[in-house]
Amino acid sequence: MLLTLACGSLFFPGFFVLCAWGLHRALPQWTVIDCLTFSNRLVSSIQAVLASVSGLTIIWSCEDVVTCRW
Repeated sequence: MLLTLACGSLFFPGFFVLCAWGLHRALPQWTVIDCLTFSNRLVSSIQAVLASVSGLTIIWSCEDVVTCRW
């Protein structure tokens, strides 16, 4: 559990910084605010997709989600 927390704590901020830096270098006509906004939305979208996939995995792996324990 702590490993997952540590990986997520490094992945999402790191991906945000990498994306913002890459956009700023690839598209110099964009302002810094545009790059940060796009990066923020991209990271949020990836986090939403991963959360949805993990939720669906839990739902599909249990017969009764309310009473199922691992």
